[in-house]
Amino acid sequence: MTKNYIPTINISSLIKNNFETLSALKTIKEIEKACINIGFFQVTGHGLNLKEINKICEIGNKFFNLSDSKKRKLSPKKWNKKNNNLYRGYFPNDVNGKEGLDIGDLKITKKYSSKTRNQYIEYLDLNKCFNKTSIEALNKYFENIYNLSETLFKSVIKLNKLDPNISNKAFSRLKTLSTLRFNYYPNQTRPVEISKQDGVALGCETHVDSGIFTVLYQDKKGGLQVQNRKTKKWYDVPFNKKALVVNTGRALEFLSQGKFKATNHRVLWNKSKRLSVPFFFEPSYDFKMSKSFLNSKKYSNTGMIYEKFLNQSLKKFIEYQR
Repeated sequence: MTKNYIPTINISSLIKNNFETLSALKTIKEIEKACINIGFFQVTGHGLNLKEINKICEIGNKFFNLSDSKKRKLSPKKWNKKNNNLYRGYFPNDVNGKEGLDIGDLKITKKYSSKTRNQYIEYLDLNKCFNKTSIEALNKYFENIYNLSETLFKSVIKLNKLDPNISNKAFSRLKTLSTLRFNYYPNQTRPVEISKQDGVALGCETHVDSGIFTVLYQDKKGGLQVQNRKTKKWYDVPFNKKALVVNTGRALEFLSQGKFKATNHRVLWNKSKRLSVPFFFEPSYDFKMSKSFLNSKKYSNTGMIYEKFLNQSLKKFIEYQR
């Protein structure tokens, strides 16, 4: 194992969304290399305050320390018959060895959700479990991590010599299916899975993500591993309190016509409590998944809508079998 397998990229030159400077173009090339060769990289200089990140982790840990009945106030109908939500919310650890809380765009109101009538655009009443200050912090974090993710996506668009602002065609805030998730791994008494490849005990199964990018903060317990696509060997993603971990997903693989492949990753069974906070950067539900999007100045507005693409992708995850 070597820590150098996962590159660390300082993206401060991209934060102001000026992609024309020499330093920005150099950074974009580093991102391209990492996406092609590994599918994972860490970013520093991302503009998110460390205190803000620690506060989000504190909010997450506090939530998971609530009683089961309290947490289930935010559960989908499958785990709380009183609720109408099917996609967003809390799922218990007897589902797949870990607890989770899925939060969509906090700008979505009950009225907007009802009017949109989309299976993934759900209003989640966070007031049931969080105070006003925590909700404001979650809202701010969602905003900041969303903007960071879009900056990374714009850098990929820039690689193709296209106008970075065409990202607006793929992402519209109230339509986006992006998810802020809290994963909480309790003291697992047994692993979720034993890897068929190398016999290693896992706390989270081997998988790839569905969206464009996943931007993750993992706590110092670590445990996240990424697979080398050529050798099939596994490498640790080292903990860096100043860095966010980024990986490519199936939607980016599709839009890039296989140039940026979604990469297998997993979490080791470590028998101790662990929190991770991934942000799944997902396009608007009605975005047409056209392979010409990143490869032509003439985007043909055809193809499967992202809602259906995501629906197919989620079928392999036990926690989404609802």
